[in-house]
Amino acid sequence: MSISLAILVLYIIALFAISWYAKKRSEGTAENFALAGRKLSAPLIGVTIIGLAVGGASTIGVSEQAFKVGLSAGWYTIAWGIGAIVMGAFLAKRYREAKITTISELIARYHDSKAVVLGVICQIVIQLVIISLQYIAGGSILHAIMPDVFDFRAGMLISAIVFIGITFIGGMWSASLANVLNIILIYGGITVATVIQLTNIGGMGNLLAKLPTNVPWFDPIAGVGAKGIITWIIVLITVNLSLQSIIQISLGAKTAAIARKGFIWGGILMIPIGFMAALLGIVAKATYPDAQAALALPQVIVGLQPILAGVTLAALWAADVSTACNLLLSAGTMFSNDIYKKFINPNCTEAKQLSMMRLSVVVSGALTVFMAMSVSGILGTIMVGLSLTAAFSVIVIIALFFPQYTCKAAGFNTLLVGLIVLVVWQLVPAIRFLPHVIYAEWLFCIVTYGVTYILVPTRKAVEEPVI
Repeated sequence: MSISLAILVLYIIALFAISWYAKKRSEGTAENFALAGRKLSAPLIGVTIIGLAVGGASTIGVSEQAFKVGLSAGWYTIAWGIGAIVMGAFLAKRYREAKITTISELIARYHDSKAVVLGVICQIVIQLVIISLQYIAGGSILHAIMPDVFDFRAGMLISAIVFIGITFIGGMWSASLANVLNIILIYGGITVATVIQLTNIGGMGNLLAKLPTNVPWFDPIAGVGAKGIITWIIVLITVNLSLQSIIQISLGAKTAAIARKGFIWGGILMIPIGFMAALLGIVAKATYPDAQAALALPQVIVGLQPILAGVTLAALWAADVSTACNLLLSAGTMFSNDIYKKFINPNCTEAKQLSMMRLSVVVSGALTVFMAMSVSGILGTIMVGLSLTAAFSVIVIIALFFPQYTCKAAGFNTLLVGLIVLVVWQLVPAIRFLPHVIYAEWLFCIVTYGVTYILVPTRKAVEEPVI
């Protein structure tokens, strides 16, 4: 067994040990499993939101993009940080005070059951897309470590088994506590790897000399372009306002103030990692110019000193673990809480709901394996999938800040229009009159909610205060 693989195996053992420790805290009730009993501290909130954000897209995905366009790819992670800060400053406290478990419970307070069901389906689909991307990133790392043992698809399968297993065992406690180890590995491994690779290549001057001249490698804007960067920021602010896996982290906080503080500090601390991943992607281009973009970063890291290579590859894999676990948990929480408990078995016991939540984690994980087999281009895919959260953002902003303007029929109509816009945008390129689908989503969803409010007089009576 190689040193790198041995380190990865030790890391996997440590993750499962943490999960079994977390299992004791997550037992008893569905709330303990899904929300850590609402007992997370600000540091745990911070590392958990960092862990969710700094996944395959923020490491392998950013380096894949930087391999093509240069340092400006690092703006993806800055956009994530800005989104988390906005969430912390404006909504994390309100979500925590709303005393909900899922975003669908908030939707249900003001809208009909059709909106709840469609909302659950859309949220789960969004999260399954993101989970599938973590498998792709995980597969590329394992393939880089042992190409003679793991091909790309086998690496994805092993990643899926570990991600699902950790979540199944310990729920939110498992994800949060594991993220303490994950963040140490991610930041330490990628920082050291960046410094050593730049030293090995002879500094920035030699690096630039080895690169093609037709790409603005070190321009902070030009590669992705101002329009692309602004789009990332808008998409990821939108995502942070209304994606279940992110909301679920804030709901697990001890208090509303802790939720706010954890998100703001997490957003600030995640910003630097994107540019380090981008810089490693540029180094990969100079070192392996003909490599497959998604495999370039793991390939260049394998060339490091064996122990360092093992730690850094474990760090990259840790990024995928930290994201996938939260997403699998939130998908399972939504199905068990908003579909199973409300429509299939309203009288289920806590034990039964907890079992269904764990089963949902396994089923969600299995579905995403098949999705991962057909996905290409990590950042491009994730930007499209996340755009659907605009419909949810419109709904929750009105519910949390302007409940007097909520409309019972508007929730379903807004979600349906958001889904239609996304599908039509993908299938009919001729109608793309805006730079990105996120702009169309916000435009049509705001108009839909407003028109429905005007035309349909029925309102949903507010039975309990949200804030």
